[in-house]
Amino acid sequence: MIEIGRAIVSRDVFEKHFLCDILKCKGACCIEGDSGAPLTDEEAILIEEDYHTFEDLLPEKHKREVEKQGYSVIDSDGDLVTPLVDDRQCVYSYYNKQGILKCAIEKAHFEGKTKFRKPLSCHLFPIRITEYKRFDAVNYQELDICKPGRKCGASEKLPLYKFLKEPLTAKYGAEWYKELEIAADYILSEK
Repeated sequence: MIEIGRAIVSRDVFEKHFLCDILKCKGACCIEGDSGAPLTDEEAILIEEDYHTFEDLLPEKHKREVEKQGYSVIDSDGDLVTPLVDDRQCVYSYYNKQGILKCAIEKAHFEGKTKFRKPLSCHLFPIRITEYKRFDAVNYQELDICKPGRKCGASEKLPLYKFLKEPLTAKYGAEWYKELEIAADYILSEK
């Protein structure tokens, strides 16, 4: 574990390789898991405010679930998360013509309809950040659904921290990310 600012970063973040291979996994991260995507209070508000910008991308069943459950819910662990359809699929996801699960929020963002891209927890995946009173634990969550991403990352020799530069910088800032790169150089030079 490496301490950078208030974050305690697992060595896996430096040592593991990853590059999302959505053509093989088909967006499984939007359907697999115990509950919806973790949200901050601010993200829950943004989703509610911007819902009209991506609502038309959602299947009718998903729209009915939003009407029924709300824009965000509290899961069994007491965490604020996105609602699910059939206790599996994120309510804000949809299948594109190629049968790949995509994020309606992100699509609206790329179309210039909203400044909010998607929940940071989704953008950071497969990194999970657990916030404690005095520090954040930054860990790699190795799941079977991401085998194609690990294989693709290994073939490209792309470390996980580089793959997730944008969301890590969004979470902690550019200075923090520079310190992360320095730590990575040190850790990887030991091998």
